[in-house]
Amino acid sequence: MDLGKESLKMHKENKGKLATKSKISIKTKQDLSLVYTPGVAEVCREIAANKNAVYDYTMKANSVAVVTDGSAVLGLGNIGAEASLPVMEGKCVLFKELANIDAFPICISTQNDDEIINIVKNITPAFGGINLEDIAAPRCFKIEEALLDLGIPLIHDDQHGTSVVVLAALINAAKVVGKNIDDLKIVINGAGAAGTAVAKILLCVNVDKKICTSVKEIVLCDSKGIIYDGRGDLNEFKKEMAKITNSKRKGTLKDALKGADVFIGLSKGNLLTANDLKSMNKDAIVFAMANPTPEISFDEASKAAAIVGTGRSDYPNQINNSLSFPGLFRGALDAKAVKINNEMKIAAAKAIAGCIEPAKDNILPYTLDKNVVPAVAAAVAKAARESRVCRK
Repeated sequence: MDLGKESLKMHKENKGKLATKSKISIKTKQDLSLVYTPGVAEVCREIAANKNAVYDYTMKANSVAVVTDGSAVLGLGNIGAEASLPVMEGKCVLFKELANIDAFPICISTQNDDEIINIVKNITPAFGGINLEDIAAPRCFKIEEALLDLGIPLIHDDQHGTSVVVLAALINAAKVVGKNIDDLKIVINGAGAAGTAVAKILLCVNVDKKICTSVKEIVLCDSKGIIYDGRGDLNEFKKEMAKITNSKRKGTLKDALKGADVFIGLSKGNLLTANDLKSMNKDAIVFAMANPTPEISFDEASKAAAIVGTGRSDYPNQINNSLSFPGLFRGALDAKAVKINNEMKIAAAKAIAGCIEPAKDNILPYTLDKNVVPAVAAAVAKAARESRVCRK
């Protein structure tokens, strides 16, 4: 089957994947008067008198805006707002199918940071949460930082959805090979949105150590090699990462792999061979997550590593943020959280990991496993309440 051709056919026949559905049937004059004028005026008065009542009387309590500027879509790059719409529609379908959240694609035709920040701030009255998506690094860091205090749950999913699933995968992979997470030496290739967030969550940056076990060492690499404190070509975000990750080692990605327990690829395809992995420690773990072509293929990596995962669904151990964002937002909305904090992300990762008994080719549950979202949502809601980030 040619998936590309089949996908084109399906999208064209259906004119996309989303539609609006009314919760209310309008068949009589009484129905019309309740749904619209004059009855709806009383609902407007209630909300005008108490803005929080919008959660009781409208769609806001169960709605998420999926916002993108189309600057970093999948492995396709900066393809623009219109071309990003099929991906955003797909994300919204997963929100609905897996977590019963009403999600709406908001594809913005500007890549000006301040304009995006202003747009998101001004659409929040209608939405209970914001999922920033496919916004290129390092711009995504500034945009997310400016929006964290909106008073509703918000994450840049390329960062945090990915980091949650990687942590879940690593919890189970380490269990399978009999290693402790706090003993692991990890190489991350890719210092963009996902790589930065994964490094931070594995190092427990801004996380209480009571709920998070930090790995022993992370060496972070970009396209020019190992990032280290003092490297002259680093932007401000990579300089920050250089201070909390490797501070001594220099060289190439292949140099970084020597003596490592884990490789996490969040970069581009076909960078490594099985021979390159032989310098890693025994029972190595390899997560080659570049899409659609991994840094090293599943079959090639399996020649040298004990556990192999990719971002693809056609091989075992798919590591994809679709396992995290539906339950993460479901839990945040259910708890009436005003933000998604690190405690909630850690809880989500542990809940995902706990959904299966891990094995070599089964370190994560299947994306469409109906048990995942309820488990993650319950754990996230509990963490939100315990960390006191819920509306009163």
